[in-house]
Amino acid sequence: MVKIAIFASGSGTNFDNIMRRVAAGQLTNIEVTALYTDQPTAPCVQLGQQHGLTVHTLSPKSYVDKAAYEQDVLSRLQAEQVEWIVLAGYMRLIGNTLLDVYEGKILNIHPSLLPKYKGIDAVGQALNNGENETGSTVHYVDAGMDTGQIIAQRTCPIYKDDTKATLEDRIKALEYELYPEVIQQIIR
Repeated sequence: MVKIAIFASGSGTNFDNIMRRVAAGQLTNIEVTALYTDQPTAPCVQLGQQHGLTVHTLSPKSYVDKAAYEQDVLSRLQAEQVEWIVLAGYMRLIGNTLLDVYEGKILNIHPSLLPKYKGIDAVGQALNNGENETGSTVHYVDAGMDTGQIIAQRTCPIYKDDTKATLEDRIKALEYELYPEVIQQIIR
């Protein structure tokens, strides 16, 4: 079994999807050790508890600096013998403390066809710029914002009557298929 930790900051829907796939035997040879969140009141916390996981709720503001925060995270990851980190809506840039140890072992999913629309509100940016299509990208994490090597992408059309909410729903449906497929292929 390959031990992974999942990092999330918000609703946790991608995290929940991964956990359901593990439970159903659709993601094999993977053990999720814990959920890590930088937002102690985020909905993902309750989902983590429902899945029976240890949930590490670590507020970065309570640390002296980013390096101290990541050192605490790293200590916990090492105690859990985590081999891979899977970001599922984690809204912080990963710093050198974690990158130095987990280089090439951190995955992220982003709701755009990178390299277009990095960072926050990628769905709104694609919609507001009149794009005909968008999608989702799984990539390795590096020190930049959504700049790591692209592993896989899946596209979806943008319709004339799309709202941000309808487009986000369509992209999430893509992500729920794409991310588990990539996780299964990459993490063995």
